[in-house]
Amino acid sequence: MLGSLLLAFIVAPLLGLVSAQPIGSLRRVAAMADVRDAIGLSLGCAFAAALLAGVFGTPLAYLLARARFPGRDFVAAIVDLPLAVPHTVAGIALLYVFGRRGFIGGPAGRWFGLRFWGTAAGIVAAMLFVAAPYAVNAARLGFEAIDPRLERVARTLGAGPWRVLWRITLPLARRSIATGLTLTFARAISEFAAVAMLAYYPMTAPVQIYEMFLRYGLSDAAAAAVLLLAVSLGLFVLFRRLAGAGDRIGPVR
Repeated sequence: MLGSLLLAFIVAPLLGLVSAQPIGSLRRVAAMADVRDAIGLSLGCAFAAALLAGVFGTPLAYLLARARFPGRDFVAAIVDLPLAVPHTVAGIALLYVFGRRGFIGGPAGRWFGLRFWGTAAGIVAAMLFVAAPYAVNAARLGFEAIDPRLERVARTLGAGPWRVLWRITLPLARRSIATGLTLTFARAISEFAAVAMLAYYPMTAPVQIYEMFLRYGLSDAAAAAVLLLAVSLGLFVLFRRLAGAGDRIGPVR
């Protein structure tokens, strides 16, 4: 019963938003090229942020789950810090690093032609900053849930450390890793403040919805929000089904 109340609390505002939008308004907004481009940009950048979080976050998660070293708790706290920092503060901090005069953004622009200010690269950087903790923490919990004796037995049977990692550890943790990547994607696609401060243009979907609200009022902005919700919900269902599909696969050989 308590879980149903929480579920109703989550669903009620969304149902209210969806039910208030006439079909004609949704079709008109969906026909806007800038809305479609914004949603596509959000999806692409969020996917890139999730991919980077998986590539760089999974080894860090394994280290935090398996190794005991001085400062381990401090490293874990740093990973969690973006969850506690207001995202306007995160945007300001990112400007000092990736802005036109930032200590990474400045040299990257001068030497390699890579700009973060007002580019898709800046959007990905902002999304990655706020969403990476989900990938690291979910993967870490997955690694911690694996009985280390399974890995030790594989080693005694002649498997090297890399073979144990690829054949035992990662397959057993795959669902946690996939869940973390799904949460990372979800958090990235919804980010507004950090993205708007580092790269207001080109507009992602949240920034575009905010801009439409300022220009045209609530009606068009709400219709665009419903479109983003529909696309996001479909992708989340797909990703969760893919994450759970591995449970029906036979034993790892």
